[in-house]
Amino acid sequence: MSATSTKLSLTTKVMIGMGAGFVLGVILNMLQIGWINSNIVGGLFGMVGRMFVNALQMLVVPLVFFSLICGVAGIGDIRILGRVGGRSFALYLLTTATAIAVAILIALIVAPGDGFTIEGVDTSGVTGKEAPTVWETFAAIVPRNPVASFAAGEMLQIIFYTIILGVAALMLGERSTKFVDACEYMNELMMKVVEIVMAFAPYGVFCLIAKTFTEQGIGLFLPVMTYVLVLVGALLLHLFVTLMFYLKVFSGLDPFIFMKKIRPAQIFAFSTASSNATIPVTLRAVTERMGVTNSVASFTVPFGATINMDGTAIMQGVATVFLANVYGIDLGVGGYLTVIGMAVLASIGTAGVPGVGMVMLTMVLGQVGLPIEGIALILGVDRLMDMIRTAVNITGDAVVTAIVAKTEGQIDMDVYRDPTAGVVIDDLHIDPEAEAELAAHAQRPAE
Repeated sequence: MSATSTKLSLTTKVMIGMGAGFVLGVILNMLQIGWINSNIVGGLFGMVGRMFVNALQMLVVPLVFFSLICGVAGIGDIRILGRVGGRSFALYLLTTATAIAVAILIALIVAPGDGFTIEGVDTSGVTGKEAPTVWETFAAIVPRNPVASFAAGEMLQIIFYTIILGVAALMLGERSTKFVDACEYMNELMMKVVEIVMAFAPYGVFCLIAKTFTEQGIGLFLPVMTYVLVLVGALLLHLFVTLMFYLKVFSGLDPFIFMKKIRPAQIFAFSTASSNATIPVTLRAVTERMGVTNSVASFTVPFGATINMDGTAIMQGVATVFLANVYGIDLGVGGYLTVIGMAVLASIGTAGVPGVGMVMLTMVLGQVGLPIEGIALILGVDRLMDMIRTAVNITGDAVVTAIVAKTEGQIDMDVYRDPTAGVVIDDLHIDPEAEAELAAHAQRPAE
């Protein structure tokens, strides 16, 4: 057997790191050895995990800037750019609204929180945040100081400024050639930096998962098990049914192939719980594995990581029903419609970073009159739920990217059907058995 055939892919290494981190975390949580928890888990694991997430986030702003410039220049026509942007925005709002509506419906049927006892729950330190108006949300898209926006990582403002800059470069015509060439070089350079960072991914993921399960444990799930089960069920339903339905209906692409090729990005999203940090991996998955042109992907992926929060919207819907049942408050149809509208609005311009869902939830609860202190009931399990939500979020980004690319004729179907496409370049490929299964599926005649 050749060395190449026995070499583990990066995806496989990351999954091994996740599994090992889970096992070690559960064991350490059961043992509760003080010096290990403080020095190894809180110290070493916390340091390595934080360094890995920081390294991923370090790539986001320059990668988004240069890839967006290249994307706008690659589209070449301002009218086409407007069409791509309009379709992306509409699809992102559609998937988010569908996600929270279905989540609320499921939660109302199952009714998590009935009979829940809230005695002994520490609600200290739980603070709310005032919900912005529609006008404030959209006004904040335009940056007063682009440099400050870049420094603070305000993604929606960065995207707005970069698109305006790219459109201006298009309007200057040939005089922008050197500028665009420089941006293309910097985009390629940043992708090489991505490869360097990804080489350390298995170790970073191991430390992140081990630290999470050591600190949280599995016991936290027991008091709020109905909430957890309903939330996970709604997330998986949206991931495997709703999003794949939209993909098939709007693009005709094979959902089976799509799910196989987006898996590396889902794994990274799960381990980091950050849509922004996963942008580099999502970009590579949709371009090199699926064949979407960079001109479309470099626009839709960063855009989606900023405004598309399907998983977070689902959490808000389930959490609202759960807390309403706990406190015995009947929100009525009007209240739940308000929750849907607030969740969709709050998803626009919200940073794709770990824990942001709780901040968004305080806005929703305050709007419908539920006690914000109730967040303390679900705060303990939120980190683990956030990991699943993020995987759903980036899958939605990739689905919309694939739909827009297919409708614009900006996807290479030979690459999409090829199970080995992008393997040599990014090494984020599926295992040999799955590759054979995917190849056999791709060769089936189209329906």
